[in-house]
Amino acid sequence: MPSKYSPEFKQDAVKLAVDSDQPISQTARALGVNPNTLYTWVAKYHQPQTVDEEGAGDKHPYEELKRLRREIAQLKEERDILKKAAAYFAKNSR
Repeated sequence: MPSKYSPEFKQDAVKLAVDSDQPISQTARALGVNPNTLYTWVAKYHQPQTVDEEGAGDKHPYEELKRLRREIAQLKEERDILKKAAAYFAKNSR
């Protein structure tokens, strides 16, 4: 494991950690980086617009952000299914 990481590696690692559905600690292990190091890089290189810490509990704010993004995607999918079902039933009730 190298003792110094290039800025490009750090930025790529942060992007992978933030965009991935897996926990940051798991991404860090996959990259061969200490999880605390990756958390530090995320804090330094990735500044989200807002992070609502209320209700985040013991989770790291970025873990909560990733969870909320997954939940939003699921809700959008459910909404789209309901829209299609409503259109189908409205069409068949005429």
